[in-house]
Amino acid sequence: MTELVHGRPGDAAGRLDKEIRTYDLLDQLGIPYERVDHEALATIDACGEVDEVLGVEICKNLFLCNRQQTDFYLLMLPGGKQFKTKDLSSRLGVSRLSFAKPEFMEEFLDITPGAVSVMGLMNDTKKRVQLVIDQEVLEHTEVACHPCVNTTSIKLSVRDLLGKFLPAVGHEAVCVKL
Repeated sequence: MTELVHGRPGDAAGRLDKEIRTYDLLDQLGIPYERVDHEALATIDACGEVDEVLGVEICKNLFLCNRQQTDFYLLMLPGGKQFKTKDLSSRLGVSRLSFAKPEFMEEFLDITPGAVSVMGLMNDTKKRVQLVIDQEVLEHTEVACHPCVNTTSIKLSVRDLLGKFLPAVGHEAVCVKL
């Protein structure tokens, strides 16, 4: 694993376009971020070493939908926090939440399982996905996530996420206490 680096990579060779588009947007919005490159991390449990390098716990991001697969949600919660669909369903007033199919994730957010991230909302131009953030995430000054790929992780301020990124991509967060 490499060390913590400020900003985008100097060389984009070998990086996916969706990752570079993430950096382009963050730079365009004037959002400072730090980055660490690493081997592919498919689960939140595999992120411990990256958390240490970033100095903040990577958020667990879950892509969910209602039973009819007509309403979609991206849930951000602390990496180590347990999640029960029943709790979130009652908070949102939605019956029978479950994990959405990867095909919807790719279609709406241009991300694949293992790389789910709030940054994917920049690709949700039709506003099909509702962002839901656990209150505990907002109690921190910084947040960590993937830039639409699971071979890199970034850290940025919660203030910039809420005040610059989300308005720029046309999304608002619903805050819940789980």
